[in-house]
Amino acid sequence: MYKILKKRDLNESNVLMEIEAPRVVKKALPGQFVILRVDENGERIPLTIAGVDHETGGVRVIFQKVGYSTTLLGEKNEGDYICDFAGPLGKPTDFEDFKKVIVVGGGLGCAIAYPIAKALFDKGVEVDLVVGFKTKDLIILEDEMKEAATRLHIMTDDGSYGKKGFTTDGLDAVLAEDPNYDAVFVFGPPIMMKFIAQVTKKYGVKTIVSMNPIMIDGTGMCGGCRITVGGETKFACVDGPDFDGHLVDWDEFMRRSAMYKEQEAEAMAKHKCRMEGMS
Repeated sequence: MYKILKKRDLNESNVLMEIEAPRVVKKALPGQFVILRVDENGERIPLTIAGVDHETGGVRVIFQKVGYSTTLLGEKNEGDYICDFAGPLGKPTDFEDFKKVIVVGGGLGCAIAYPIAKALFDKGVEVDLVVGFKTKDLIILEDEMKEAATRLHIMTDDGSYGKKGFTTDGLDAVLAEDPNYDAVFVFGPPIMMKFIAQVTKKYGVKTIVSMNPIMIDGTGMCGGCRITVGGETKFACVDGPDFDGHLVDWDEFMRRSAMYKEQEAEAMAKHKCRMEGMS
């Protein structure tokens, strides 16, 4: 069993948790992820490691209460326990010898963009952090991101905060002013990453995307997380999660990501009925 050390509601739907797992803390590197289960009957949930605390032995994860399992996890509180917590999994992000990069995060993708930006910034890399949210009320980690970037560019769809527009608009503006960046790291919804890759291709900038397909075991055994990159089949859990954004088959990836939406909706409906019956 793994104890929840801290819980912080970032807004109505996004939650930050720190879970006690000292052995994971010892090995975790930026870009890796964990797979957890809330209880013995729960499904396996892959979540990117959003940071670690070597003093408490805690691993930070950030998630959105969007489906049955993440909603169940969001109902847990500090001092509660979850059943399983396995990791670190996946390959850590390769920072190479970058001197100047752009990190792009869309919505909850900022939970992944932030630790990558921080790791690069702490290495002395010049970092432009371009983040996007639907509206001001959904912004997360703003203070943390300010401390992890040379320049922070906040975009909102409705213009309620920062600049009005999407992450593609913000990125295009940065690259139009200066296209001489070593790489662009992208984290967010598949459709956003697809269009970001189109922008960077125009400028000829290396683009690294973090893929989050359907995942079960996280060790390459089940094949559920397979994606096509450059015409070859890759497994996101062991070959990634980072891949060349210009080579990903985005249309195939988005089709596979939507395969179980009906089943997830059914599970959520049953959970809601049980909760209402308890009130």
